Amino acid sequence: MNRFDVIVLGGGTGGYVAAIRGAQLGLKVALVEKDKVGGTCLHRGCIPTKVYLRSAEVLDTVRRGKEFGLVVPEVSLDFAQVHARKEKIVSNLFKGVQSLLKKNGVALVTGTGSLEPGTTAGEPVVLRVKTPTGDELLTAPRLILATGSRPKTMGLPVDGRSILTSDEALAQTALPKSVIIIGAGAIGMEWASLYADLGVEVTVLEFLPRILPTEDEEVAAELQKLLRRRKVQIVTGAAVQPESVRSAQGQIILAAQVGDELREFSAEAVLVSVGRTPVTDGLGLEHRPAVRVGPGGAVEVDGFGQTGDPAIYAIGDVAGGGLAHVASHQGIIAMEHLAGLQPEPFAPHRVPRCVFTYPEVASIGLTEEQAKAAGHEVKVGKFPFRGIGKALVHGSIDGFAKLVTDANTGLLLGAHLIGPDVTNYISEAGLALLAEMTPVKIAESIHPHPTLSEVLGEAALAVEGRAIHA
Repeated sequence: MNRFDVIVLGGGTGGYVAAIRGAQLGLKVALVEKDKVGGTCLHRGCIPTKVYLRSAEVLDTVRRGKEFGLVVPEVSLDFAQVHARKEKIVSNLFKGVQSLLKKNGVALVTGTGSLEPGTTAGEPVVLRVKTPTGDELLTAPRLILATGSRPKTMGLPVDGRSILTSDEALAQTALPKSVIIIGAGAIGMEWASLYADLGVEVTVLEFLPRILPTEDEEVAAELQKLLRRRKVQIVTGAAVQPESVRSAQGQIILAAQVGDELREFSAEAVLVSVGRTPVTDGLGLEHRPAVRVGPGGAVEVDGFGQTGDPAIYAIGDVAGGGLAHVASHQGIIAMEHLAGLQPEPFAPHRVPRCVFTYPEVASIGLTEEQAKAAGHEVKVGKFPFRGIGKALVHGSIDGFAKLVTDANTGLLLGAHLIGPDVTNYISEAGLALLAEMTPVKIAESIHPHPTLSEVLGEAALAVEGRAIHA
């Protein structure tokens, strides 16, 4: 039996970051991964989709060449090359992660791990790993679960050709001519945006009354308006009937209840984007019953990632995280906590959320609706990108920045942006939340000119009705 100080089960973003942090702290760490380190984010999520989105952005810019004084006679899309570029970037990053693990002395074990019976809460864990060459037993006083999540399918017959999740869509080397996207959350909207820019006819069906239901209502309305301007058909309040799905003459046909009407929709492909479910099956959690799984399928943890069993932690999607940067942050916290350090507990309200549509959406903290529901007297500052010089230079003036503050204390409660490259400077608002700053302090921080980040300075001034370029 191989003995370690800590075992990390799952080599996605959270898992490999936790393992490296453990090695930095002088711990003997085993990282168990059944597929490829880097996980969903690197191989089937964040990175591959952003490669596609970048190609879509460049294509749109070239098509608008005349606006920038460039004569571009003819532009065509070579999607096979886009796919090849994606594969190359993913491969390079994969090699980089492997190199980091080796450099830090993390023992990488390839296989599927599950807890063995015979131990109780708080006692060292024994993990059986089914490897390509046979079973291995690993033991350690601590275990971090980082097994991630898988796409939900609504019971639809995902076949990898015409009915897809984002996993299968990223594997395709050709684009469909038309697509129905079920679900208008972050992933669904990113695919709607890139498909539209790449010339695919897009229909989005969303069960709830609006797209991006977790984002600020004004931001969601702005994105919906801009996507419809780009010919994306968006139908909200649409309850898809999974049993209605059928194929005919190269088309997938499905029905959705929209108000009092049962409507039919058809397209060459269907992309199911209705969220993800934590991977907890097959882990042997029944052998450590103090590890509790909540109603939503996620392992229940405290602010340090510790489960009801003191020997077992959980991070990332399996603990309900949902974002790669959440997983890595939680991984560091968990590893430092089990090593006896005193990290700050995870703070969900300080998690930045990014949607890489065109234009981008980025937010942090409470929306205006959430702040009011929480009992705050709200004061809002808002400033449009069309008043920012760099946005005009950039050729992207749609969108705005919106700051939500407490009218009594003046403290920032949330920041919500839609516009060019907003994912690159939402961290300024994150730092303001961490430091418990008021918009006055944000405005006093000098924003270089001309930059897109000036929109935050103007929005901060707008809270007090002092925006200069309004």
